[in-house]
Amino acid sequence: MDRRSFIGTCTAGAAGLTAAGSLSSWAADAKPREYAPALLIHEHGEALKASSLKPQFNYIFHYPFEATPVFLLDLGRPVTPHILTTEDRSPYSWPGGVGHHRSIVAFSAICAHQLAYPSHDVSFISFRKTRAHRGVQDGLIHCCAEHSQYDPARGAEVLSGPARQPLSAVLLAHDPHADTLTAHATVGGELFDAFFHKYEMKLSLDVGPKAHTAVAGQAVVQELDRFCKNPIQC
Repeated sequence: MDRRSFIGTCTAGAAGLTAAGSLSSWAADAKPREYAPALLIHEHGEALKASSLKPQFNYIFHYPFEATPVFLLDLGRPVTPHILTTEDRSPYSWPGGVGHHRSIVAFSAICAHQLAYPSHDVSFISFRKTRAHRGVQDGLIHCCAEHSQYDPARGAEVLSGPARQPLSAVLLAHDPHADTLTAHATVGGELFDAFFHKYEMKLSLDVGPKAHTAVAGQAVVQELDRFCKNPIQC
């Protein structure tokens, strides 16, 4: 079992663990923030196999809260660790990809500029396998709201646009024997407080009273095109 799988197994033994402390105090040291572990599953309930993911294809799940969306991507090639910084210039280490080929990554789908995010009705942000009209290269996460672009192969580092920090990363543990994925932490500049404040009314209508509820145990993975009626391409 590799180190990340071991960490995920240890985390799974502490399923009741919850995050503590304010966003500002956490961001100051920019260390991973542990949440209750959640096994990634299909809509019909069985565990998602990491090897079943289509390369360079948009998948979405919600973590660490019921209303906070996450992109799950198999980039189709090994992805190595990278050092990044939050908006307040706090450095942090992103551990790179997981899975048999170290190609699977996950990032918060909340844009770090104006907090655009995928909903059931529309998504202005998604991974683009090929170049968008305003793209600087292939294989980026592109937000059409203000054209911020993030490189998922480098920890969602900002390559262009007004965003002032990378997308927060969701850390995954891969079990190489079962070929399963478990979300257990985030690293980078979280924007959950601002997200809940900005979209409080909309989230109460879309998600209901569980919008702020922490995800634990399982998280359902869907293709973005199935989750969202209108993924915007720009």
